[in-house]
Amino acid sequence: MDLIRKGAEIELVVEKLAFGGKAVARVDGFVIFLEHALPGQRVLARVNRKKRQYAEAQVLGILSQSSDYVEPFCPHFGVCGGCRWQDLSYAEQLRWKRVHVLESIEHLAGVEEAVVEPTTPSPEQRHYRNKMEFTFSDRRWLSPQEIALKEVEYSKSFALGLHVRGFFDKVFNVENCFLQSHLASAILKETREWCRKSGLPAYSVKDHQGFWRFLVIRETKRTDQLLVHLLTTPQEENEKIVDALAAYLLDRFPAITTFVHSVTQKKAQVAFGDSSRVVSGPGFIEEEIGSLRFRISAHSFFQTNPSAAEKLYEAVARLGDFKGHETVWDLYCGTGSIALFIASRVGRVVGFEVVEDAIRDAYMNCELNGIDNCSFLSGDLKDVIKEAQQSVQEGGLPDVVITDPPRAGMHPNVVKALLELAPKRIITVSCNPSTLARDLTYFLDRYEIQKIQPFDLFPHTPHIECVVRLERKF
Repeated sequence: MDLIRKGAEIELVVEKLAFGGKAVARVDGFVIFLEHALPGQRVLARVNRKKRQYAEAQVLGILSQSSDYVEPFCPHFGVCGGCRWQDLSYAEQLRWKRVHVLESIEHLAGVEEAVVEPTTPSPEQRHYRNKMEFTFSDRRWLSPQEIALKEVEYSKSFALGLHVRGFFDKVFNVENCFLQSHLASAILKETREWCRKSGLPAYSVKDHQGFWRFLVIRETKRTDQLLVHLLTTPQEENEKIVDALAAYLLDRFPAITTFVHSVTQKKAQVAFGDSSRVVSGPGFIEEEIGSLRFRISAHSFFQTNPSAAEKLYEAVARLGDFKGHETVWDLYCGTGSIALFIASRVGRVVGFEVVEDAIRDAYMNCELNGIDNCSFLSGDLKDVIKEAQQSVQEGGLPDVVITDPPRAGMHPNVVKALLELAPKRIITVSCNPSTLARDLTYFLDRYEIQKIQPFDLFPHTPHIECVVRLERKF
């Protein structure tokens, strides 16, 4: 292994993609992880880090290309932190996502390969997102083209775009993002130029000074509505400047149906305001999934790929095998999108969610759609489940439980409560195959895994969602 040492340059043949997106090569069985590489490529790489069980290396050049390579369609590929698999054919993206689900489940839960279905593709592979968050920064990343033009002076003190991969404090100016619509990209560029000319500084993560912080663009795919959400630091004297920006954008882009301004004092780089005001329009947009209509405000959670989310919800309803009379509990229900989607197929749905704002949105969406067989409980899930078990008002014990936990998976006390409830069927939705596999092991003594259906809600990224059907054995 003297060949593999820090700084050494070696030729490698990439074998596979690991869970999380990194490429894997081996030298005499020793694993080397690479960024920006594809299975089938032969590469020249430099070892950057050497550990006892693995090494990490940087690709210096492609010696021979993979048959699954495709030309990236975005000019920001390689700099941007998103769309890491854009140079991999979409069919192979779907195949590797299924492989990663299968490997996670096999290693931890001993699941047979036949249980994992082929990955359901996203109906759209470009322009599929209905929400994008962009960051203002006083530290702009210069492109190689800009650096090469040394005679031209470029401002480094103002940017509005996305983070450079691997840098929390560097932002590059996005010219055209293929995840959102062309209209949203045009709004982004106009906002950046207007704010730059305003003379007010972009926020600095170094000294936490500056005014402009985030721009969030939310657009519906089926109802032609668009929300612009601007976040700044709380400087009341500059509200008139925000109003002037809103007026400019509304005049230039009539498709904008509402404009919201929020202020935040948080140092964390999170696009969530402490308080908000509606500058123009109703302050929300409405989107459709299936026959349902959902109201989305500036801070509401909503699936970012609604067309693919509809496919996922249909799978939940299908795997639930509902007969029309069941009491269903929906754990980690959020704003109630799954609960509302299955409401017409069951007797009653009870949703559980820790975020009170999400519960308010869920009730609002029930009213919007004329649904009266859903109720929602707010609070710590493990405690609220106990209370609901003892409450006749909540429709008794569940026949089916749907659970859609965060990436960290289900809390052990929630697992314990579910095993005590012992519903006939559990449908679990997961955005993290590794924590899904861990959670499934808790149920294997009493439940059979009947089907695992992967879904691609985020094309060109390693992210994968799954719907799993568990059936009680006895």
